[in-house]
Amino acid sequence: MMHQILTASFLAAFLSAAVRMAVPLAYAGLGETISEKCGILNIGMEGVMLSGAFFSFAGTFFSGSILVGLLCGMAGGAAVSMLHGVLSVRLSKDQSVSGIAINIFILGVTSFLYKLMSGGQSYQQIEPLLKVRIPLLADIPLIGNALFNQDILTYLIYFLVMGVSFFYKKTNTGLSFAAIGESPRAADSAGIPVYRYQYISMVLNGILGGIGGAYLVLVQVGNFSENMTSGRGYIALAAVILGRYLPFGMLGAAFLFGAANALQIRLQAVGVPLPSQALSMLPYLITLAALLGSAHKNHGPESLGKPYVRGAR
Repeated sequence: MMHQILTASFLAAFLSAAVRMAVPLAYAGLGETISEKCGILNIGMEGVMLSGAFFSFAGTFFSGSILVGLLCGMAGGAAVSMLHGVLSVRLSKDQSVSGIAINIFILGVTSFLYKLMSGGQSYQQIEPLLKVRIPLLADIPLIGNALFNQDILTYLIYFLVMGVSFFYKKTNTGLSFAAIGESPRAADSAGIPVYRYQYISMVLNGILGGIGGAYLVLVQVGNFSENMTSGRGYIALAAVILGRYLPFGMLGAAFLFGAANALQIRLQAVGVPLPSQALSMLPYLITLAALLGSAHKNHGPESLGKPYVRGAR
């Protein structure tokens, strides 16, 4: 049994699966990083991802185009995120309550729309995005196939993480976004358009979260099912915390959680003598352990989750 687990083929398959499992978490986590840098906590990321998954499926099914489906998923995620933005920015509601309510609401809406759309029929699988093999890099032993023989959305997240990291560290606008998360009142006094930047961050949050949900349909599964995100939005939130609210840190945490999910699948495949339910708990147990390990290390923006009301003291 141990020899079967430790073979090179097992490790290569495990790493490839880990990357596939990590990518939707990375998209959602990057979107959450952007919103939290601007002081808005979006616990509704589960609803954002679920909306992106449903509308990407519907768009692809009715149009026959994966690109149209991806755009629909992005639009669906952005719409849900903007709902949270209106409640949090314009109406100054409690961001945690708003996010949880949105998760419950979107779960019901997508389930209803899917049943309305299917009429009790079963849909054919959507053709997934094709893999694009990068020559030479894909030939690197062990990690080459996992990192460089993937779909275009996987490659895109690498560049997005680098771009967002550069944006916050090296540009004045990025510093302005980060300043809002630390002290929106001071940023407002300095002439930074706080509300406008917060809305922009929520649009980006929704677009990226929508892509994360669309990835589940367009790459992993090829179909939609009720509550198919299965807590991935919450794991993305944990990835942001574990990654210390930094794009590269979040990406590393997403790969950790993706690896945990891939490991439980591979262990079930090789017949490890443990109940499948116990193995399915593994990624969530690692998530809890990671959060407990960083419980006393607060790296978040100072004003995260606190509604800003201009003129109020």
